[in-house]
Amino acid sequence: MSFDIDVRRTLGETEIACRVEPGAGVTVLFGPSGAGKSSVLNMVAGLLRPDSGHIRVGGHTLFDAAAGVDRKPEARRAGYVFQEPRLFPHLRARANLLYGWRKGAAVDVDGVIDLLGIAHLLDRWPRTLSGGEAKRVAIGRALLTDPAFLLLDEPLASLDRARREEILALLERLRDGIGLPILLVTHDRAEAERLGDRIVAFGE
Repeated sequence: MSFDIDVRRTLGETEIACRVEPGAGVTVLFGPSGAGKSSVLNMVAGLLRPDSGHIRVGGHTLFDAAAGVDRKPEARRAGYVFQEPRLFPHLRARANLLYGWRKGAAVDVDGVIDLLGIAHLLDRWPRTLSGGEAKRVAIGRALLTDPAFLLLDEPLASLDRARREEILALLERLRDGIGLPILLVTHDRAEAERLGDRIVAFGE
């Protein structure tokens, strides 16, 4: 399973172009804020339509301008973790985790809870969680939707050093243990080099 992306899109005065050659593991989109990295994630997720090009994941075509293919977001099976965790404030962590859970997913609920180390958080409200704790619940929620791939937008943003290391270690376990292709956005070079099997540079 790998990403094969070649897209272009004009947003205002900004021209976004991205090419990702097929390859397994973690692909990192690296560059400064405002370079269009998150827009590429939104194109892969089906939330933003490219002007031209194609998007394929694991050999499945999600978008192809020339062929007229543009699969709906819900048909793309993307596990999307946004920069902010976006947990539902009126639901406890357990209910947030199970939101969108698909029975028969490649990873089961108990396995995700163990992997993320969040058993002690399940009865808490989102407002009582630290940034790192909320991020772990958001990642777990994405995994339980039975995604074909993961999209991670600045997963370490707004975290202190200890929490950054905690989530970095978690992402390394995901990379090495679950076998899903991961497309990750960051502006931190050390993070890109630590996590990425390949790095696509923006704005350089």
